Amino acid sequence: MRVSEARAERGVTQAQLAAAIGMDRTALAKIETGNRRVTAVELVAIARELGRRVEWFVDEATPALTSYRGAQPEVAAQAIDLELDSLIRDAEFVTSHCPELVEGQPEPLPRPSTAEEAEKLASTARRLLGLAPEQPAHDLSRLAARVGLLVFARDLGNGADAGTVLLRRGGVALINSHWLVGRRRLAAAHELGHFLIADPVTLDWRVASAETGDLESRLDRFARAMLLPGGDLRNRWTEWLSLPDETWRDAAVRAASHFGTDMATLARRLLELDLVDGRGADDIRRVRTKQADIVEKNLVVRDELDRVSLPRPYEAAVLKLYRREVITADRALGLLRGSFDRDSLPDLPPAPEAEIWEVTS
Repeated sequence: MRVSEARAERGVTQAQLAAAIGMDRTALAKIETGNRRVTAVELVAIARELGRRVEWFVDEATPALTSYRGAQPEVAAQAIDLELDSLIRDAEFVTSHCPELVEGQPEPLPRPSTAEEAEKLASTARRLLGLAPEQPAHDLSRLAARVGLLVFARDLGNGADAGTVLLRRGGVALINSHWLVGRRRLAAAHELGHFLIADPVTLDWRVASAETGDLESRLDRFARAMLLPGGDLRNRWTEWLSLPDETWRDAAVRAASHFGTDMATLARRLLELDLVDGRGADDIRRVRTKQADIVEKNLVVRDELDRVSLPRPYEAAVLKLYRREVITADRALGLLRGSFDRDSLPDLPPAPEAEIWEVTS
């Protein structure tokens, strides 16, 4: 029973919770220590008061997340941790009924220890995702699902950029959609790197920080190479700079739009490829795309991993379970995490007449 854990995370004392649900405090204490069984009615009241689903209290936490909490007690109650916990349970339920969701998971790839190995890992990842050398990596959530990583997004406020948990089969990544799209996409690519090298649990507070460790630095390089493949960026940068009446600023605006990155990521990548010097990189970081740029250059505006975002293959799997009547409408809506309402679910065929008579007779 996980009542004490949820109560502590909510900042509620035993006495406060007991009073809120009309229970004696000593009875609640015995429930928390396992010395008294909890009734279904009591558990529903506890779950409602603590803002949890009932099954959260009776299911065991995944070993990976339990290990992470033991190693990182200072962040155990952060919003991203709570959301990951919920996502893990949903993803494991769905993948247990729809194993095809994670059938593409590759064997763990070697951890990059140099910049060259990070570039090689990015090339391997792009091949696994089915991307051509010159193809931008748009719709990362859909692409990552091809290799077994389910990428979700939710606005978690001014917290961590992202987190990833390796499941028994496949994995779950959660991206903080509070940040701008370029940062969200960089975080998603970074988490894909963690998944491909089979890190059991990761929590990234700031992707592309100058103070990250060696592995994080290499995975930052991997993420930039994933989003901005060197050969194609080099060719396009030269082409854009050669356009009549266009400046390096115009080329930067075109590149950021085409590859779906922020200017800081673009500047860092151009510097890595020796396409600009340090001063040029600083100038590019200060560029802001204007509405006039979008109109005059006919740019495509994408808002990937925005607000509450679920992988399309995951959504399709949930709807498949609903159509097969493996799950109820309420369960489907819970798994879809508020991105659907009841009217958005598919219509189910009416029950056969014989079945109706069997129920009512």
